[in-house]
Amino acid sequence: MSTKRQPKNHRTNTRQSAFTLIEVMIASALSLVLAGILAVFFSFSLRSFAAMTNYADMNQKSQLALDKMSKDIRQARSLTAYTTNSLTFLDVNNNTLQYKYTNGTLVRISGGVSTTYLTNCDSLQFWIYQHTPISNSFDCYLPAGATNARVIQMTWHCSRKILGTKATTETVESATLSLRNH
Repeated sequence: MSTKRQPKNHRTNTRQSAFTLIEVMIASALSLVLAGILAVFFSFSLRSFAAMTNYADMNQKSQLALDKMSKDIRQARSLTAYTTNSLTFLDVNNNTLQYKYTNGTLVRISGGVSTTYLTNCDSLQFWIYQHTPISNSFDCYLPAGATNARVIQMTWHCSRKILGTKATTETVESATLSLRNH
C-alpha cells in the first residue's frame, strides 16, 4: 500500500465562506432599527420613571405643607389680613403668622423666620368665608371683612420640568379649614 502525500504548500480545493455585501447591509439595517426601537423605549421609560418620582415627591411635599398649615390655621386666634395670595393670622401666642405665595413659592413667615413650604407652584389661591353655611348647601357666606372669617379655603397646582419639558406631575390640591380658637 502506497499512499501519496501531498506537499505542505499545496492548497486543497475547499470553499471558504464569508458574508456578502448585501447580507452585511441587511444585518446592519436590522441592527439600526432594533437599536432605534430600544432607544425610544428607554427614553419613554426614563421619562415615565422621572414623572412617577416627581409625582411622589410633590405629593409628599404637598401633603406635608397641608398638614403643617392645617395645624397652624386651626389653632390661630384670628385672621387679620387677607389677599388671594396671602393670609396673615394672630397665632395661639398672639404673634403674627403669615402665609405668602409669590413667584411660584409658598412661604410661612413667623417670628421673622421664613420657611418654604411649596415650590414650583403654577397657581395658589386663598378664599375666606364665614362659618355660617348657606341653607341647602355646603357653601359658606363670604365675610364682611378678614376679621369675620372663620373658614379658609386654599387651592394650588404644582408642576416640574422632566427632561427639559414642563410636565404636570400633581393634580390640584384643595383644602377647606376652620379656625377653632376664635
